[in-house]
This record gives sequence, C-alpha cells and structure tokens, in this order.
Amino acid sequence: MSKITVYVARRVRTMDPGRPVAEAIAVMDGRVVSTGTLESMRPWLSRHEHVIDETLKDKIILPGLIDPHTHFTMSAGYLALHYIGPIESPGPNGINPALLTHEQVVAKLRSAHQEEKDPAKPLIAWGLDPAIQGGHLHLDELDGICKERPMWVISYAPHFVYVNSAALRISGIKPDTKMHGVERYPDGRLKGVFVEIEATRTVLGGMRTEIQKGGGVAGLRRMGDTARRAGVTTTAELVFGFNDFQMEWEMHDEAVNDPAFPLRMGVVPLENPLHKTHGDKSAEFLLKMNERNTDKLFFHGIKFLSDGSFPAMSLRLNFPGYLDGSNGLRNDVPWDELPARMLQFWKAGIQVHCHANGDEAIDASLNALAKLQQMHPRFDHRFTIEHYCISTPMQARRLKALGGVASVNNYFAHYRSLLHSDQGYGPDRSEAVGRLGSLEREGVTFALHSDFSLVVVPMHPLTAAWVAVNRIAADGKTVVAPGERIGVERAMRAVTIDAAYVLGLEDKVGSLEPGKFADFAILEEDPFEVDPIRLKDIKVWGTALSGKLQPA
Repeated sequence: MSKITVYVARRVRTMDPGRPVAEAIAVMDGRVVSTGTLESMRPWLSRHEHVIDETLKDKIILPGLIDPHTHFTMSAGYLALHYIGPIESPGPNGINPALLTHEQVVAKLRSAHQEEKDPAKPLIAWGLDPAIQGGHLHLDELDGICKERPMWVISYAPHFVYVNSAALRISGIKPDTKMHGVERYPDGRLKGVFVEIEATRTVLGGMRTEIQKGGGVAGLRRMGDTARRAGVTTTAELVFGFNDFQMEWEMHDEAVNDPAFPLRMGVVPLENPLHKTHGDKSAEFLLKMNERNTDKLFFHGIKFLSDGSFPAMSLRLNFPGYLDGSNGLRNDVPWDELPARMLQFWKAGIQVHCHANGDEAIDASLNALAKLQQMHPRFDHRFTIEHYCISTPMQARRLKALGGVASVNNYFAHYRSLLHSDQGYGPDRSEAVGRLGSLEREGVTFALHSDFSLVVVPMHPLTAAWVAVNRIAADGKTVVAPGERIGVERAMRAVTIDAAYVLGLEDKVGSLEPGKFADFAILEEDPFEVDPIRLKDIKVWGTALSGKLQPA
C-alpha cells in the first residue's frame, strides 16, 4: 500500500451530515482514507506508513468547490477580442477598462477600426451589455463607424450578435433570409441583429473558429487558474462542441489532462451542432465518446436551449411579459419539438440539461420533461433546468413532482435585480430572481453556478453562497425577495455535494468521505462560523486536487 498523508487543519468540514466536522484528513493515492482526529485514525496509521503534514494546521478544509456551469472555451476566446464590456476585464495585454455608456462603446469600436491599418481585417468585439450600456447596437449604427471593414459585435451574454453591412455580405445573409432570430427594421430591411443560437451561429460563420483560436489551450489554462483562486476544483463546460467538436476535444485533452491543470472538468455537448452532424445517432455517438473519459476530463450529458438570456433580455416570460410589452425569443428548437429531440438521449440514460431563464421557457422545459416521462418513464434521471432565473413557486413544486433538479445562477439577485426592475422585467420578477427558498421548500436538489464568464458576475462560489443567504442587492442595503433566502448549510451544499449530484459525480467529489477524490478548498475562515454577511470575503488559501496542494 502507498504512504498515507494526514493533513491536520484547524477544522475539516466534510459535508457528510453524519460526520460533519473533523480535525484531520488522511489521503492515500489521491483519495480520502479517513476523516477525524489523529486518535480516531489510529487503526489506519498503526498499520501503514504515514506522514503528518501541518501545512494547513491553521486553515479550514472543505470539499473542493464546484461550479457546474461555466464556459471556459468560449470565454477564453472572447477575452482575446476587442473588449467593450461594462466591468473591468482581463485581456492578453492587461486589464481592459469598463465602458459604462453607449457613447463609450461606439467610441471604442471606432478607435479599434481606425487603429487597424489592414482595411480587410475583420473587427470582432465582445462584451456589450444592453441593459447597462444604453441598449442594443444595429446595422446603421455600425455602418456609421465603418461600412467596408466587416464588423461583428457579440453581447456579453452571447445571445446577440450585431453586424455591419460588410459582415452581412461575408456571412452570406441575404435580404430575404428567413430564419428564427433575424431582426428587421420596420421597413423590412435587415437590422444587423441576430438573436439566439441558430441565427448567431449563421452570422458568425467562419469567425467562430477564429474567435476560439484566440483562447486555445493557453486560454483554458488561464481560466483554470481563475477557478483555482476561487477554491473551485470541479466544473463543467456547458457549450462543448459549439464550433468544432474534435478541435475542442483536442484543446481540452491537452489542457485538462495535463497533471498541472488544477481542475476536473465535465464537458456537456450542445445538442444543436451534434444534431446537424449525427441526427438520430447523436446519443450513440456520445456514448462512444465516453471511452475517452478520464478522472479529470469526461463527457457528461447533453444541453438544450429553450430561450435566451437574463442579462441580455432575450428570455421568455409569461404574462405580462416585458415592461415595454415585448418578449424574448425561444431558442433553436421549437418548444413542441423538444421532447422528440430529447428522447434518444433520455432513452440512452444521458442526462438532459435544459437552459431556461424565463418562466415561460421553464414551463416549456417542464412540459418536455412531462412528455418524456409519459413516453418512457424513468427514475433518477436528473433532468436539469439550467439557470432557473425567473420562476414561480409552483414551478418548483412541479419540478419536484417530475423528478428534476436545478442549476441556478443566483448571482443576479445581487448584481442585476435592481437594474432589471427598471430595465426589462419589472420589480416583481427581477427581485425574485433565483428562487432558492422555493426550491428548498419543495425538496428540489439544486446547485449554484456562475455561467462564467459569459455574464457579468464572478466565478466565486463563496459569493454565490453569500447571495443565497443574504439576497442583498447591488445598492448594498435592499434585501430582495427575503422569503427566497436559504441558510448557510444549504448554500454550501449547493456549491459542494449538491452540485456534485447535479453533475452525477456525488460518488467521486462534493464531500470528504472515504473513497472519494481528495479534492479540497482551503480557506482562512470557516463559512459556518463567520457572520453570514462576510461569506464572500473569506480568503481562499488554495485548493488540493487528489491531495496535492495548490496554493492560490
């Protein structure tokens, strides 16, 4: 047998409700052997060679934090583009400044055009947040900046792409193009605004691969370091295969399976591109891909999209809709076709993740789940509603009745609830975004995620827990929908063991129990003992992956 390493800590929080607290954790061959005290571990230590490591004697050890919905591949590429977002953001040449107004956005695009001396080189920018920066862009406005150089502008939550006339020509978009998500001016002209996956994939065309190359393996490594500094040891990429399935696999294989990469990562393919290449053999193809799985990199589930974005204001709402009387868009698959498209994965035992931000889209997703249960009943299917932003208490009850789970972006309760009270959705729905209290009351298992970095929030699970417990808005004083707050223990479960459950990894990570991977988040203070208002301020010392310490 290999040598045992025992890490002594100020406290070990195991997230095992039967044995929740320990003073030490014993690790062998990258897995947990025992938690408890040096005395309680004596049956192991008296029989096996071991070493006592006191590096963490003043620290708090928790299971490695889990963010079950991120976008490392796309984000790494976007971060290398011209940045026009509303918050400071890292780029290849340092920190990009925040642009707070529509005028600043237009000025930045004009400057980028003027500084590029090659008149044929495309200009691609990312980061527009229409709710913060004065609304959407459009073709005439972009043509006013430059009409000859092709220009693509991608919103921060990349559900919108805005183009000028030159980009339209390159993309092959004709004036009479009929496609879901293509917007027009009142006179019928193309508006240069493309919404949701079918339209945005088409208008980006060959630029998708170019964008991804800007990130590549080096970009994935940068994203991994960002996660490590936040205490994250496991995550999932939720739009795998969006551009080029094989190229993306090769990037992830090189980056994630490198022993130096600090995370485990599940990759969840997007159904739309898979459907285009494999049709009714898509589930069979995915099962074959499982042969590539390792302990660090593995295929997991399939992702569908039912509507648009909360921050970009393209989600779908029930009555009374948006403040201006409009509504968002469904996504690439018509809602009445969702069950048929999902069925092959459902029958193959592949977990379905369905993006649904608005309450109308949640209804559509729950209807699809109900239909699947009628066609082919299943237990423990873990059909997951992703984001679950604007919902009703009774939708939580229905989700429980149908056996589903939720992966919730609850950061918006702090970062955007007051903004969207006036922009988009009105106060009732904006203040009640991320109804965790309702999910808890109905007994639904849920996780918390960041969607990093395709929405304007950090990837920082302790912040997600802080929002869940306090629900303090961005003004620092308003408590929004206080009945949707949850306790510290449930919030910490949602970024550890319950997040592992949502990803089907509860037998491997999420708690510190014998046999599981020795993945730790190592903190300077105990989340269960600090004032809950300070949860987000707890410093992360670092992480451990398979028992190997990785200081932040």
